[in-house]
Amino acid sequence: MNHPPLLLELFTEELPPKSLKRLGESLSQSIYESLNIAQLLSASSAYQSFASPRRLAVLISDVLDQAPDYPVREKLLPLSIAFDAQGKPSQALTKKLVSLGHPDTPLDQLERSGEGKNEALYLNTIATGARLESALQQALIAAIDHLPIAKMMHYQITVPSGAIEEVQFARPVHRIIALHGSKTLAIHALGIDAGNQTEGHRFLSSGMITISDAQQYEARLEAAKVIPSFAKRRTYIESELQKAAKGLRVLMPDTLLDEVTALVEYPAIYSCEFDSEFLEVPQECLILTMQTNQKYFALTNQDGKLSNRFLIVSNIQTDQPESIISGNERVIRPRLADARFFYLQDQKRTLESRIPDLAKVIYHNQLGNQLQRSERVRALANEIASSLNQAGSQLKLQEVDRAAQLAKADLLTEMVGEFPELQGVMGRYYALANHEAPDVAAACYE
Repeated sequence: MNHPPLLLELFTEELPPKSLKRLGESLSQSIYESLNIAQLLSASSAYQSFASPRRLAVLISDVLDQAPDYPVREKLLPLSIAFDAQGKPSQALTKKLVSLGHPDTPLDQLERSGEGKNEALYLNTIATGARLESALQQALIAAIDHLPIAKMMHYQITVPSGAIEEVQFARPVHRIIALHGSKTLAIHALGIDAGNQTEGHRFLSSGMITISDAQQYEARLEAAKVIPSFAKRRTYIESELQKAAKGLRVLMPDTLLDEVTALVEYPAIYSCEFDSEFLEVPQECLILTMQTNQKYFALTNQDGKLSNRFLIVSNIQTDQPESIISGNERVIRPRLADARFFYLQDQKRTLESRIPDLAKVIYHNQLGNQLQRSERVRALANEIASSLNQAGSQLKLQEVDRAAQLAKADLLTEMVGEFPELQGVMGRYYALANHEAPDVAAACYE
């Protein structure tokens, strides 16, 4: 016989997108494990985690209302202390039984176990199994305490009694749902009494949504323009991006896909363009600008060459997306203009002219500056190359020396200062622009 599912939801203000996936998984796993320890789950019980910008939730199948009673064997006292010299129960034994709530237990129902000095008296009882309501209350408090929240918000809330309660959480929590089947559980946390109401999409839905049964949760939210499942939302976004690419390749780093999934509740994909004149800038700069600053998805052809089309993921589905598209195209232009400015400014100086300035770059005060590091690398590179040539290799020693000399120079460029991830990438571009040998440029990249 299957028991009703359990639903728990925390409805909040927008949660930190980079933490959302971990928060949802942590809450779900913690609640599930606590209830499993309390013997409130069956062998067929499983949990489904939900996490969207404004909610964390978990749905657990086949949850008992009360755990089965279970035997408890508790050591009372060593036999030498439990009975006096005449073999009668000692005062210590009487007090022990009273403290455990079993003052009238007949002596013949107490168990003797062990031998010699280790012989002791034990009490065997049947304990009442945990009730779901109390177990969930404890599980929720423990789960909240162990959420991986880097920085808590402190805020105040007026509780039903009219008192002001100080609360800590990642973002303010407005409502809690705790449903076992169709029954609302009397849970209290974060200054809020649990109910059975939540909200849909901030803009595409209006009014409160009543969840009359835990099993209806996902369907009711999807009808209110929210895809509550993080995994389902991510898969949908990935699929729609591929469709919208129309033959081009979508650059979809997992970190970007996760972050965008955490920013939207009901995703819509729109295709935008930027001026093709920006394609004169190294495409790595443009891609990083789009991904890091704007959370856009760049497109390339099958040869890996960047297109001036890009895709955005919006939280608004509409038949008239023109204003959304034009707004995003307007926003990306100054970002790309900045990248082009950095690129052009950097080319006013050669990499070689920047080398002396490496003496000003210090990452650790006990490891010297980057010029000293560069000179050490240069010496090692020359020594290794000479040894390899003596062993039969045919390395161009002059190019090895030149590559080692220039390898760190791009640290001082505007572009690498803005995007540290491009160190080496820009070194190659600038080395080629300075008419360095292709192998020298490739070594700067590596």
